[in-house]
Amino acid sequence: MRPFRRCVAPVLLLCLIAACTGDDDAAEPASDTTTTPAAETLDLDALSPATFDAHGSVEQVWLIGAEPGAELRLVDEDAVVVATAAADAQGSLIFRDVPPADYRVAAADTVSDAVTVVAPDDHPDAAFYATQDIVPGYSYLETRDGTLLAINVTLPGPPEAGPYPTVIEYSGYSPADPDSPQPSTLITSTLGFATVGINLRGTGCSGGAYDYFETLQSTDGYDAVETIAAQPWVEHGTVGMVGVSFPGITQLFVAATQPPHLSAIAPLSVIADTGRGTLRPGGILNDGFATTWATERQHDAEAAPQSGQAWAGRRIEDGDTTCADNQILRGQAVDLLATIEENPYWTDEVAAPVTPELFVDQITVPTFLAGAWQDEQVGGYLVNMTDNFTGTNRAWFTYTNGAHTDPFDPATFVRWVEFLQLYVARDVPVRPPIADVIMGVLSGTVWGTAVTLPPDRFAGATSYDDALATFEADPRVRIQFENGAGGEPGLPYARFEAGFDAWPPTETEARTWYFDADRALVDEAPTGDGTDSYTSDPTQSHVTTLPGTDTSSTWAVLPPYHWSAPPLGSAVAYVSDALAADTVMVGTGSIDLWVQADTDDVDLEVT
Repeated sequence: MRPFRRCVAPVLLLCLIAACTGDDDAAEPASDTTTTPAAETLDLDALSPATFDAHGSVEQVWLIGAEPGAELRLVDEDAVVVATAAADAQGSLIFRDVPPADYRVAAADTVSDAVTVVAPDDHPDAAFYATQDIVPGYSYLETRDGTLLAINVTLPGPPEAGPYPTVIEYSGYSPADPDSPQPSTLITSTLGFATVGINLRGTGCSGGAYDYFETLQSTDGYDAVETIAAQPWVEHGTVGMVGVSFPGITQLFVAATQPPHLSAIAPLSVIADTGRGTLRPGGILNDGFATTWATERQHDAEAAPQSGQAWAGRRIEDGDTTCADNQILRGQAVDLLATIEENPYWTDEVAAPVTPELFVDQITVPTFLAGAWQDEQVGGYLVNMTDNFTGTNRAWFTYTNGAHTDPFDPATFVRWVEFLQLYVARDVPVRPPIADVIMGVLSGTVWGTAVTLPPDRFAGATSYDDALATFEADPRVRIQFENGAGGEPGLPYARFEAGFDAWPPTETEARTWYFDADRALVDEAPTGDGTDSYTSDPTQSHVTTLPGTDTSSTWAVLPPYHWSAPPLGSAVAYVSDALAADTVMVGTGSIDLWVQADTDDVDLEVT
């Protein structure tokens, strides 16, 4: 028996348990009786020139044009074979995790010319970017390893009438599709920005093979920022980045590489921790959104037109030979679902590189970030990285209750526009009449009814410096409370808000409750011992809080949420007395539990 112990949690605490598999005792490791064979060394002078095409990259070597199924050997500068693999059915192969150095690739009695593998921070000279001529419309942008990324450029007017403030939207969705621009591209284009939609390598019509936020995606983003910033139609010679969800997350990765001509980022609805947040919150596999999203990305990474993204297939069928050639490495895409299955636990090697919380301190440009605690897709963990943005003192965060699209609520939208005008366009924020039209269309799409923008706080402003000072005087963290209760029920208006200059807010006072007898939450630590027990009943677990399988209703004005208490005996719940005064809760909570179960492993959910 253990005493009831401390619980820092909301007033109502509910614990649910569902059984899952587990191990009791690890097996004793087998004794290692193997010996390491001597490394193979090749006589390179005796080999003929290869007919396949090999390229060095960032910590990778990629090649095309080999004989399908051929054994290919990666050879270092001492002619020692350091890796061996077979070409796929397209005659392509990628050697990953290759240390920076010069290498050759040998196949049977042939060998390639030397290729150079570089480190992520080994960037090309400025001339590499300046010599690329990027024109309006659909085209391709070259990265440092020769890969061509599909891009689509829209300008507010002809290039000679510029330059124009410019933003990039960069993701594995379809930002380069000229027939269907992504949301942030549509909005900023309408507001008078030049926009550049860019598909990640291995997606759409871009070359290369896809892996989940591998280092190459970040360095590709660096190359894209520097190439676009070098174009004569770009105002100030710098660009910003925009996007919600996938193209929001990419901004964190790219900005951490510190491209010299990146002016600002404005990510919305992003992740903070892939492994412990979105994929396995609390260690439990998110087989709803997370694995579904991974399955979709795996499909999009397949070769068009047989599979992959439909718009790429249409371009190939219409004669885009570059898009067709760029499909050749698709067979080297990483199996995301297999990676998830092979890595059930956090490891620094696998999870840390894809955890923005651990590297956002390397972001040095102005940042505007917004998200929702009940985000049904990426989760609400983004709040956890707020105090890690130590690389810039010009970062602002807006958090609200709500779902994935709520960072486009009117109060957040106007600040987002102000931020882009101040830090990308470097202009006095002027809200054009079209902004109300945009919000009308956006709100009609998301919430099903039109909403209005708050008053323009910069109406009549003429001084850029004064406007900048006004914006920079805003609290670093803005919390919108009871979003949906500030007007007609369900519409995205907060009932009140609060601002804080630090996170966690220094104004808050921690409050502690304790479990007590009779399923009570009390303010004082109990003196006696006690236990509460229940029987796990997985059939009573909530798969979803929405009826059926249609989760799109999450975005309705008043979603039909339905959450009923589990039947007596299948959970435990602790309730406090009524609070003596109104209490505002902001920040994170934790709970200390001592659990004994009669099964090897359990999943424990605390609500």
